[in-house]
Amino acid sequence: MTNIAIFVSGNGTNCENIIKYFKSDAHIKVRLVVSNRADAYALTRAEMLGVPCKVLTKQEINDSDVIIPLLEDYGINFIVLAGFMLMIPGFLTDKFDYKIVNIHPSLLPKFGGKGMYGHHVHEAVKAAGETETGITIHYVSNVCDGGEIITQFKTQLAPEDTPEDIEAKVHVLEQQHFPEVIKEVIDGTRHGQ
Repeated sequence: MTNIAIFVSGNGTNCENIIKYFKSDAHIKVRLVVSNRADAYALTRAEMLGVPCKVLTKQEINDSDVIIPLLEDYGINFIVLAGFMLMIPGFLTDKFDYKIVNIHPSLLPKFGGKGMYGHHVHEAVKAAGETETGITIHYVSNVCDGGEIITQFKTQLAPEDTPEDIEAKVHVLEQQHFPEVIKEVIDGTRHGQ
């Protein structure tokens, strides 16, 4: 049995989509949602779907004596980052080696790294005049957006696309592919590129 914890900081559309995707799966369950923000709407979405939630401070997330026992209490053996805005501490990436995945709203290594999240990414893509963008699903390492890429999905951009249009196109890819890739990684049918 694979028990997933989803780490979130924001609205939680990916979180909700993942929970729903695995709701009827016999071997993979979302057991816990962890957030560094008490006002993250992702928590409301998760609670409405019956998934326990825990809010931790940045200090608690970086404290192995807090986060490891919490994850153990829920039998967590796989972590998904879905709009989580903090770096994962080294002790967690060591303990969950190749068992933490993240989604990034661009085609890494383009538009990745510190400060590149959400609308910042889409504005940078627009400013650069890119003709395509997409999503990158990757393993999490100790380097911001630097873990091994699992897969990427692309979408074409039109010159008149606004950052909001770009975000909408990326969101379609996230909803379409992220849960399925998580399942493939857990099942061992998909690995890094």
